[in-house]
Amino acid sequence: MFQAGQRGEQALVDGSTRLKQSFADPASCGLPSLCVMSASQPSDNAAPAQILIVDDAPENVDVLAAILRGSHQVKVALNGAKALKIAQGDSPPDLILLDVMMPEMDGYEVCRQLSADPRTRDIPVIFCTAKTEVDDEARGFELGAVDYLAKPVSPPIVLARVRTHLALRQSRRHLQTLSEKLSRYLSPQVYRSIFEGRQDARIGSSRKKLTVFFSDIVGFTRQTEGMEPEDLAFILNGYLNRMAQIVLKHGGTFDKFMGDAVLVFFGDPESLGVAEDARAAVHMALEMRDSLAELGAEWADRGIPRGFEIRMGLTTGFCTVGNFGSEERMAYTIIGNQVNLASRLQSAAQPGEILIVHETWLLVKEDFECLPKEPIFVKGFERPIQTYSVVGPRGTTVVQRRIDDSRKGFSLVLDPAQVEAQDRPLVIEQLKAALGRMQ
Repeated sequence: MFQAGQRGEQALVDGSTRLKQSFADPASCGLPSLCVMSASQPSDNAAPAQILIVDDAPENVDVLAAILRGSHQVKVALNGAKALKIAQGDSPPDLILLDVMMPEMDGYEVCRQLSADPRTRDIPVIFCTAKTEVDDEARGFELGAVDYLAKPVSPPIVLARVRTHLALRQSRRHLQTLSEKLSRYLSPQVYRSIFEGRQDARIGSSRKKLTVFFSDIVGFTRQTEGMEPEDLAFILNGYLNRMAQIVLKHGGTFDKFMGDAVLVFFGDPESLGVAEDARAAVHMALEMRDSLAELGAEWADRGIPRGFEIRMGLTTGFCTVGNFGSEERMAYTIIGNQVNLASRLQSAAQPGEILIVHETWLLVKEDFECLPKEPIFVKGFERPIQTYSVVGPRGTTVVQRRIDDSRKGFSLVLDPAQVEAQDRPLVIEQLKAALGRMQ
């Protein structure tokens, strides 16, 4: 130990024999008998908590180990490097009692490295040291320690502090598990805005300019009506899971799943600007369309010869967004004409097509190839709606679009951009032969 702490360390060593005797006969040393049993005993089904004692003086380790053994599993490290190795191992401790004054690597540096490592930053660290000046304690807390114990230690205090911080860690983990489960019922952006205090869980709404996305699988009910429930669940859950991953990748806010339909919006509660939100929405739609080929291969491997296509509609305009419902039960959602229009566009799109309105096209036209289409009349809108079909990013041509279609007696997956030059004549002959038989 360093000179500065010798007086406190010696007092701890001198009392170690008396302390150990107290565990055999507590009354013989004047210590109350409850000090031995004050730590909460683990239940029959729970393993005792693991405590790592870090001190370069073996006699000090013996004192702390004598206090903790019987109610906890004890691990020992006589230097900082060994402590880090144990903490970062396969069976990390539940709490660390850490000395400050150690050669080569002191306790402050050990604590700093523990706090900086994602694997160990949630392990409570209690400094157990003779350095008890206010500045010493402040430094320890700044580095991530949760408590301070002064040497020579008091057994009841050691047990009480250890019990308290183990309980706090267990509570934090329980809350983290609950919050992770809760997050699955909310869009990540909404979840973060609530937990970061940027939004209250109360009825309220606002008007914002959003890009709204609506998609639906073409003929899903008709194609799956004779399917076994297990296969149907496999297909639907696989599809929705993949769509959810793509939405999160591009920063969209989930509104809801409606069977095989998906409603997403961009621009609230987080926004990169109206134009960037629109571009992210179109990128997302293109990736969703392309992902169906991978999903089709997964379904085929399971013996489900089904090919699906999706229709998609995107609009950009002002919506009312916020919490709707009752004080006891509410949903974060959007309402307004733009939601209805996105749904109508989806219905008007061809299989595999992404239809956008003129307002969205103005925001994305520099980044995506889009083909103008005839204006369409949709329910709920008096004027015709000018639409555009998204082909792909700039430089994409119509001929490069993938064809993926399957129905009774027919299945075709064709991506001209992926066909090798030497294989093109054979592919063309096969298509001509198929067309001739159909005619």
